Amino acid sequence: MTFLVFFQAYMVAPLIPRLATVFAAPPTSVGLAVPAYLIPYGCATLVYGILSDRVGRARVMLASLAAFLLFVPLTATAGSVRELIAWRVAAGLGASGIVPIALALVGDLYPYEQRGRPLGWLFGAMAGGMAVGAPLGALLEPAVGWRGVFLMVGVLTVPVAVVLLRLLRRRDRAGAGAAGAAHQAPPRATAGTPSAPRPLTATLRELGRTYGLLLAPGRGLGTYAFVFLNGVFHSGVFTWLGLYLSQRYGLAEVGIGLALLGYGVPGLLLGPVIGRAADRWGRRWLIPAGIGLAATAALVLTPDLPLALATVAIVVLSLGYDMTQPLLAGIVTRLGTALGGGRGGQAMGLNVFLLFTGSGLGSLIFGSVVAASGLASALLAFGAVQLVAGLLAVPLFRDEQRQHAA
Repeated sequence: MTFLVFFQAYMVAPLIPRLATVFAAPPTSVGLAVPAYLIPYGCATLVYGILSDRVGRARVMLASLAAFLLFVPLTATAGSVRELIAWRVAAGLGASGIVPIALALVGDLYPYEQRGRPLGWLFGAMAGGMAVGAPLGALLEPAVGWRGVFLMVGVLTVPVAVVLLRLLRRRDRAGAGAAGAAHQAPPRATAGTPSAPRPLTATLRELGRTYGLLLAPGRGLGTYAFVFLNGVFHSGVFTWLGLYLSQRYGLAEVGIGLALLGYGVPGLLLGPVIGRAADRWGRRWLIPAGIGLAATAALVLTPDLPLALATVAIVVLSLGYDMTQPLLAGIVTRLGTALGGGRGGQAMGLNVFLLFTGSGLGSLIFGSVVAASGLASALLAFGAVQLVAGLLAVPLFRDEQRQHAA
């Protein structure tokens, strides 16, 4: 399901040149469809994360899954840019309870020193959705039309939803059994066993206090800040790669799809490997290295260069994301676990809120710089800021070693 969520999220950006023609609108107007999905997605995760801590992971995920099945196919009915943006807002609000709750579920089921690999698989599914969604959306559009692409996602979701429903119901029953056993013994938070939902009695003061603890100066604030900045950078660059390839090399939809084939492939192939490396050696050097690789890729794309080298830079850009965001999510799950009391959903909800709102803002900011100064200036500015962020990450994550995790 994670694969499909990211497939439909990333298939929109390469279609911007085509949709601009279909709706007779400027590409910058059509490009608003990307933040129209990402920002509501991020905002809704704050609610879903807290709710999942109290009513259970399965209920929230299933409700969100139903919304995904409804709103993504309905996007095909859009007759204007305004309607397209409205359906993307609805899809973002509805679909945002699937992946963040799955990440919180990993925190429930695995101790910190063993989370790298399962998070690697989950982020590998995200990367697979990016890798397939970005090129396949552009490649399929000439054959089935842009409406057909959205309808296809709805059809593919049905059998996956059936399987996921059975698995979540099974875990929900296990969670109910754990809750019953808790009445016979003192409460104890143990990773690897389903945790019982907390009562729906939290006050705004309690929620605010939890956010204060999560965002305390030091590792918490620093980690969340890098989650936000990473979202700004990667979404800003990726959203406009289709326009970059169209303007710089004169590529149409099929050409754009082929050029983007490498995006997401590193995470699809290496996600579990990167996660295992983080479990074994820590995150001290992996995170700064990933930020530096992504910055280098953006800077390499700035001047005119052969298309083959541009596609390699796109692959490196994707690798930079795969070496940072999953590892940052692992730190966030630890922050939630350390607070106790079933706050993993709230911690991960804040993580995804910052990631996706950052992604939406990054798309808007990059588009504004493109409109004002051109693609080269936008790539140069984003690459330079990301390079500075990579240097700042070295001292911030210096304690993220294997010994500390244990």
